[in-house]
Amino acid sequence: MNGGHIFSEDDAMYMGEALGLAKKAADLGEVPVGALLVLEGRVIGRGWNLRETRRSPIEHAEIMAIRQASENVNAWRLAGAKLYVTLEPCLMCAGAIYQARISEVIFGAFDPKAGACGSLYSVHEDARLNHRFLVKNGLLAEECGSVLKAFFRQRRKSSKAD
Repeated sequence: MNGGHIFSEDDAMYMGEALGLAKKAADLGEVPVGALLVLEGRVIGRGWNLRETRRSPIEHAEIMAIRQASENVNAWRLAGAKLYVTLEPCLMCAGAIYQARISEVIFGAFDPKAGACGSLYSVHEDARLNHRFLVKNGLLAEECGSVLKAFFRQRRKSSKAD
């Protein structure tokens, strides 16, 4: 379910690319989350989870994409940018989205255990903050969720074999 949001063909194309980045993470043994930042129809940042690879708790897909986008546009403010991410951002990533002044987040699957854009928290709607961002959910949700489920199913199967 997409919460009644209407998505464009471009939205679906960008989320498809984010899914490809999530699969790249899975190939590295990382939780398969991919993120893509788009500004004025141009991809300015790409990211995928690298927490295990870099042994760092902050190496989430969104952080990587925001870092790359900021370098590419030579600015920390990313107003007007849209972030496409396969999984609902966590509290840390929602904070980074807020700090970067990203205008819109479109995500695929909800994260009922850590989501901060509708599941556990709604950072994007907090009127106490001086910036709010639009959130749309459910774009390619089934596909995004399937990649995550397959990854964790395989991980459980591997740990039982050990």
